[in-house]
Amino acid sequence: MPNWGDRLLAAGGAPVTVPRDPAREAARDELLDAEYHKHDPSVLQRVTDWIYDHIAKALDSISGDGTTGTTGLVLFLIVAVLIGGAVWWRLGAPRRAARTVQDVYGADGPRSADQYRTDAARHAAAGRWTEAVREQMRALVRGLEERTLLDNRPGRTADEAAAEAGRALPEHAAALAAAARTFDDIAYGERTADQSAYRLLHELDRTLERTRPVLAPPAPAPAPSSGGAA
Repeated sequence: MPNWGDRLLAAGGAPVTVPRDPAREAARDELLDAEYHKHDPSVLQRVTDWIYDHIAKALDSISGDGTTGTTGLVLFLIVAVLIGGAVWWRLGAPRRAARTVQDVYGADGPRSADQYRTDAARHAAAGRWTEAVREQMRALVRGLEERTLLDNRPGRTADEAAAEAGRALPEHAAALAAAARTFDDIAYGERTADQSAYRLLHELDRTLERTRPVLAPPAPAPAPSSGGAA
């Protein structure tokens, strides 16, 4: 015998019996309609509310409400870690700050190429490859200045030195550009120096010492004038 809850009225007023399970399914489908949930908070809003709620509880615990201050502090730290993880997940890892490219010689100014080479060799012998690469690149640039292949210009970066030297030594322009990139990556902390990086700069420095620059061809003489008396 059907329950009163299973009866509906037809248009004419006569009772109609609806089976219980289909009625429940119809009600569930109706409640799942998006129209009923358009004002529900988003997933992010629910997570944020949950975090704020736990922060409030942790702060109450620290003040002594309901538990000891130490326990509250531990809870607060846990919630802080959760917040940090949520922010990391939402925004991603912080980007590295823009690199500031500096004068190849640094704040101390230029010294002689031989002094830089001596310091580079000393750092390399001790396995301090970052310092060895830095000093070896400075030796290379300073050596080009001492040979007047580069002018003594304060504030020049490694990239600028490589580009200018590459015009006088075109067969080594690519190697010079690669050396400048290696110096920048290592000197400003984005790449770990190793023995191979130092050896490449050391060998390039020795090669450049034996290389003669390419002299620019002389400008052609102006053509003689063909004008004459009429």
